[in-house]
Amino acid sequence: MFSVTSAPLSVEALTTQVEASVRTRGEGCGAVASFAGLVRATHQGRAVRYLEYEAFEALAITVFRQIQAEAAERWPGAALGIVHRVGRLGIGEASIVIVAATAHRAEAFQVCRYAIERVKQVAPVWKHEFFEDGEAWVEGAIADPADEAARTRALEIACA
Repeated sequence: MFSVTSAPLSVEALTTQVEASVRTRGEGCGAVASFAGLVRATHQGRAVRYLEYEAFEALAITVFRQIQAEAAERWPGAALGIVHRVGRLGIGEASIVIVAATAHRAEAFQVCRYAIERVKQVAPVWKHEFFEDGEAWVEGAIADPADEAARTRALEIACA
């Protein structure tokens, strides 16, 4: 349920895995929320041609599992899947898919939102944007995964 891949991403495939993992656990699965991050056509007023993602794969998967553990601590019984794509992505392609399954809908949305905030904070994934008029690297993760202040900020956003 955690991976870094160069293959196109599927919300449906990850949803099936995550839902199955909680179907008979605790209260079971009453809600599934998903998030797919897509490549936009523009960024800060500039026309995007394509993006390239790079990741430290083994560490990224470790971080994704840490995010799952954090979520399970806050939302007991929650299941989470995170898949990030690397390589060249065109406009409209998914760069990340996150699926959260919980007993209740509010928690599923919160877990999903928490996960994307934490990925942005701590996952070793870097984005290189190619525009019609140039290119730029986007600053990647800057927080230490053990930084409690960063984790608290992610919780505040997820539970707002």
